[in-house]
Amino acid sequence: MRGIRDALAELQSGPVAREGLVLEQKYDETGYIDSAIGLVLQNIWLGGTVAVVVLLLFLRSARATAIVALAIPTSVVASFVAMAASGGSINVLSLAGIAFAVGMVVDAAIIVLENIYRLRQQGESARQAALHGTRQVWGAILISSLTTVLVFIPLLLMDLAVGKLFRDIAVAITVAVSMSLLVSVTVIPALASRMLTGDRPLTKRNIFILDDLARAFVAGTIQFTRTIVTSRRRAIAVAAAITGTAVAASWWLMPPLEYLPEGDRNLIIGVAEPSSGYNFEAAQFLGDQIEEKLLPLLATKPAGAPVTHDGPAADYIALNIQRDRIRVMARSVEPDRAGTLKFLIRDAMLGIPDVSAYSYRPSLFPNVDGGRTILLTVSGPELETIFNVVERARNHVSEILPQSGGTNTTTTPRLVFGAPEIRVRPDAVRLADNGISARELGLTIDAYNDGIRVDEIYVDGRLMNLTLAGQTVELPLTQGIRDLPIITRDGNIVPVSLLATVGLTAGPTAIRHEEGLRAAVLRISPPPEIALETALDMLRDTVLDRLRAEGLPEGIQLRLGGVADALTAAAAEIRLDLVFAFVIVFLVMAVLFESFIYPLIIVLSVPVAVAGGFIGFKILNLFSFQPMDMLTLLGFVILVGIVVNNAILLVHQTLHHIRVDRMPPAEAVVEATGNRIRPIFMSTLTSIGGMLPLVLFSGAGSELY
Repeated sequence: MRGIRDALAELQSGPVAREGLVLEQKYDETGYIDSAIGLVLQNIWLGGTVAVVVLLLFLRSARATAIVALAIPTSVVASFVAMAASGGSINVLSLAGIAFAVGMVVDAAIIVLENIYRLRQQGESARQAALHGTRQVWGAILISSLTTVLVFIPLLLMDLAVGKLFRDIAVAITVAVSMSLLVSVTVIPALASRMLTGDRPLTKRNIFILDDLARAFVAGTIQFTRTIVTSRRRAIAVAAAITGTAVAASWWLMPPLEYLPEGDRNLIIGVAEPSSGYNFEAAQFLGDQIEEKLLPLLATKPAGAPVTHDGPAADYIALNIQRDRIRVMARSVEPDRAGTLKFLIRDAMLGIPDVSAYSYRPSLFPNVDGGRTILLTVSGPELETIFNVVERARNHVSEILPQSGGTNTTTTPRLVFGAPEIRVRPDAVRLADNGISARELGLTIDAYNDGIRVDEIYVDGRLMNLTLAGQTVELPLTQGIRDLPIITRDGNIVPVSLLATVGLTAGPTAIRHEEGLRAAVLRISPPPEIALETALDMLRDTVLDRLRAEGLPEGIQLRLGGVADALTAAAAEIRLDLVFAFVIVFLVMAVLFESFIYPLIIVLSVPVAVAGGFIGFKILNLFSFQPMDMLTLLGFVILVGIVVNNAILLVHQTLHHIRVDRMPPAEAVVEATGNRIRPIFMSTLTSIGGMLPLVLFSGAGSELY
């Protein structure tokens, strides 16, 4: 685009100016891309800043905070290097992965530094604290990092189109987290041994209200833990109650599925389709009418154009007129109101008699079955019967998904026999009397019209078509085809009208076939506020069932397809990947802990986290509509590898107290809770802080995050 802009500037100052013309660039894709990248970079800075502020609040030491903060740029730069090495690009999804990882990459560093810091406060020297503190938590952060990274293995192996989208996110997060592990066990202890020096143990400055609340919370948590672990029956009952409630809440709150977000690009495409049989002059006249209806929507209106709406204004409107289709492209002056402008453009075109129209915003993912169009295919032996069923289906769709609510419905081909044609119906008796087959009659008529390709021959070394053609006959009317001469096997010459019935009629504009049968497709785009899975259920339970109850003609078949097939396949694949990710996380922990019991305890945090995700999703939808699309499901897959980290830290520390410090199990659990509650809070809040800007700030690409 930079090169195109330079060329445009050269043209504008040269030949275009000399001819007295004006050449303007109205739209290009890089506007959306630049805006989306700007939003992500803003989120990376904000998320990193929030993470640093959280560290300062907990550690009250600028030097300790600086040590951990170094993990952010180191890990992020490594992600860029990995993307370049793998041939990837910086796009809205890979950058989203990096923004997502900003809060995660400090987790390992926080755990290591906090443990070093704790030992330093207990009186150990900086060097001893760095060595012992890193050794104590090395196993925990290794397991945590592996679980975070390995959940991406099923996604990287996904063979579906959406898998291509997930790979960019997977590479970014995998490299960032792996690098953060390396930084946490090398750079962090090395810097801590040099910077956390001094004769006296480190002390913290108190923040009155915050510290009082923190001490009260820690005391309450430890007391609750002590109460639970003193009774095995009580512990099992509490764990079962929390897990069961979480599973039930997840089942109850699970929203319907969507395929992929359409994106929030400021571009609207409108399509108006006139009745069949229009010539170009008639289409041009129709285009002029549409232009007059659209002019009031312009921000800078031509003289005399009335203002007939109070919605968003269009920056420009461009028309492309073809004989059978008029396309409109527009862009809103207010990018966040482009969705409203889409319906204004459609309604303006629908106000013209004998014209079907629809409008849409192009999908961000056109090459991976993007968009929200459901295809209802009706197939059978006869077009008239098929068209009748499609028309009935369209009427039923309009009842449950009215166009006034934002639904687009179109048919392929058009449900009218509006294309004029000459139809020749052979008379079997007359053909037999004259010794001519229907095929021979058809070939003869073809020879008089376009000619028949007989073979390919070489003429002067060039391959050419050998065509059999009749003599040029001047026909004043197309119906004159009935007078074409046909030579019988006896050598007699008879006109076509003696062998067949010739008539002027109207036929379909196109004939579509599916699996050998004639077919017509009803294309349905539900409004944005209705999830795709909900729309599919409505179509199955209402439209299809109603059509079958009313009775379908013999041989008619109905099938839902299009993005419906893609949604079904992707949802099944991701659900399977979710199970695989869960199994991988469990087996990795089982190997590293050398036990199946401890991983079983740890994975109990997953259903609680999933329930929390659905609750957050429900809250978000109170303020801004967000469907449960495939990218959101990807978030839940990533969640499996992340949410076990705190539980791993707690179980690992408990085992350390049991095996090394020889504590009884109940006392070890209480001691581990007291030791690890601060790093758990720190890592959780930095992760939330790193991702929170992705939720709070709107803009290009925000619908993906």
